[in-house]
Amino acid sequence: MANPDPHTAHQHGSAFDRVKTALMTGGFKAGSRLKADQIKTRFGLSASAAREILLRLTGEGLLHQEENRGFHVPEVTLQSLNDVMQLRALLEGACAAESIAHGDVEWEARLAAAHHKLAHLEQKMREASQLDPFIEIWTRTDSEFHETLASACPSSTLRNARQNAHERSRMHAICILPTYGFRDRTVPEHATILESALNRDVSACQAAITAHLESFSLSVDVLSPPTRHHLKGTK
Repeated sequence: MANPDPHTAHQHGSAFDRVKTALMTGGFKAGSRLKADQIKTRFGLSASAAREILLRLTGEGLLHQEENRGFHVPEVTLQSLNDVMQLRALLEGACAAESIAHGDVEWEARLAAAHHKLAHLEQKMREASQLDPFIEIWTRTDSEFHETLASACPSSTLRNARQNAHERSRMHAICILPTYGFRDRTVPEHATILESALNRDVSACQAAITAHLESFSLSVDVLSPPTRHHLKGTK
């Protein structure tokens, strides 16, 4: 059997990342149908590559597939928001505990650097009149910080599960909150997570992670009815 063309493999991998990024930055509305032809045209792919990406995203729980209805972006409900945030808190907390136990000075340095980059960007967002230009880079930078926090966890299974929960939670935040999940409180929340991790305080770090993720659900409660009307499970 011939070896796959590495250039083609890279193209497909990059295309997958671009489609996933679109999902996590508000490129598709919750509940909307996604057709292979649509993905093919929008991202410049072959029909087979487009369908392969949709199937892969479905396997990761980022899309749903139903008979006679094809692929669609999951609907968001208050229950699904709470569920995914609770799952992420459990997995993120477990990864953080393992990282604190096994991480070395290099891990600490990488975590501090990731937070420095994130804090700089979030300060810019605090001062900006429009958040839209920041969302894609912020989504990536926020993911890098949380991924670095978990990176010293020796279990790849646990790390991969945490990453998937992180991506699903981002999709929920993007759909629900007009600020795409960014809030003023995000800045001190991330700082508290960093401080407790560097102090090797597992309980404090896990509590900070839980508080950070629970605040997403609390943010929904303060939205006005016109802003919340599209969210299933609200009145």
